[in-house]
Order: sequence, then C-alpha cells, then structure tokens
Amino acid sequence: MTQRLITFALAIALAVAVVACSTSPTASITSITVTSATVTAGGTVQLKATANYSDGTTADVTSSSAWTSSNTGVATVSATGVVQGKSDGTATITATYQSSVGTAVITVAG
Repeated sequence: MTQRLITFALAIALAVAVVACSTSPTASITSITVTSATVTAGGTVQLKATANYSDGTTADVTSSSAWTSSNTGVATVSATGVVQGKSDGTATITATYQSSVGTAVITVAG
C-alpha cells in the first residue's frame, strides 16, 4: 500500500512538473508605436498602432485602440485611426491600447 502511494505521488508530481514547464508566461506590452505622417488640409491619412511585447513580438492594434487628437483645429482622428487635416500646424495623435499609450506628431501643411 505504501509503495502504491509513493508511486501515485511521484506520478502526480511529474504531471505537475510537465504542465508547469509547458506553460509559457504571458508577454506584456512594453510600448505602443504609432506611425507619423504629413497630411494636407482637407486630406486624410490612415495611422497604424503597433503593440510591442516583452517577448519581442508585435501586433497591429490599430482597430482596437482609442484615438485622440491634441488639437482638433489642426487634425481630427476617427475611432479607426484615420486622421483628417483641418488647417496648417501640428497635432499630437494618441493611441491607447490596454492602458498603454503611443503618440505621433502629425503635420498638416497646405
């Protein structure tokens, strides 16, 4: 009986060790990169937000990000990251994804 219990305990310990070794840690976001651009007044440009992860991988998070403009008199940005130039100047466009923030300066000229 004792030998069976020891064998059973060893089998459980081995199973736990195999599961623990095969489970990879979740990568965390280290930064968000937003493409910068120049656009004409009245023109539009699609920006892209990329999540950079601690394991070296990246992911396009453009459609999952919340977008804002620091100066809507110069440039507005849609919920999908499309910037429309309004008047000459610069505006900082911010993409927020899972509490991580990335920015890009947009220049509107002409």
